[in-house]
Amino acid sequence: MEVVELLPRLHLLRFPVGQAYLWRDGDELTLVDAGAIGAGRAIAEAVTALGRSPGDVRRIVLTHFHEDHAGGAGEFAALSGAEVFAHELDAPFVRGERPGPAPRFEDWEVPVHAEASRRLPQGEPRRPRQVSALSDGAVLGFGGGARVLHVPGHTDGSIALFVPDEGVLFTGDTVAASPVDGSVMPGVFNLDRPRLLESLRRLAALDSELACFGHGEPVVGGASAALRRAADGERPAG
Repeated sequence: MEVVELLPRLHLLRFPVGQAYLWRDGDELTLVDAGAIGAGRAIAEAVTALGRSPGDVRRIVLTHFHEDHAGGAGEFAALSGAEVFAHELDAPFVRGERPGPAPRFEDWEVPVHAEASRRLPQGEPRRPRQVSALSDGAVLGFGGGARVLHVPGHTDGSIALFVPDEGVLFTGDTVAASPVDGSVMPGVFNLDRPRLLESLRRLAALDSELACFGHGEPVVGGASAALRRAADGERPAG
């Protein structure tokens, strides 16, 4: 796993598929997403390498239930004692109460998804003992008050997190950066693409400087303008 400093208080944790983010407030840490099955131990090692203890991570906030974001949550929660959060619509899937709905693939996405799935660890994830449910407008106790934004489309319970004091936006898979040229684009493998595009426009209206995606390089500086260009590129002509 690669660890990249984005800000003195923010690190990107890059996995073979997808990525997570570690935020620091003094002695307290917050993890945004948790990687795939088996990522919990690697996250704990990364936290230790940064001079902190896994027990310093007080909360794990999941942007949605997909296995490359939530698969490591139960393992790391057991190692750290952190509380796990997810939107109320996705929380049952994170808890393993029932399987979540599959994406509605566009034709070109089918082979891309198959390749990504091949790179993910197989098996059943360790489920968190408890998942605290979030809703739109909730404020979490990190970054001076991180706002929860319900951004359905990728999944019904997808969320983004906005830290207004720092201008930092965590988009989950509602937005991505192209692996080809790094351009900002709507997320793929969605349950409802029209709803995702509405959610993208909501995020583009925020005053963000740094946008942290579930996949692809973050936008460091002028993030809101980059999101607006991506949103405008998806508007119907006329």
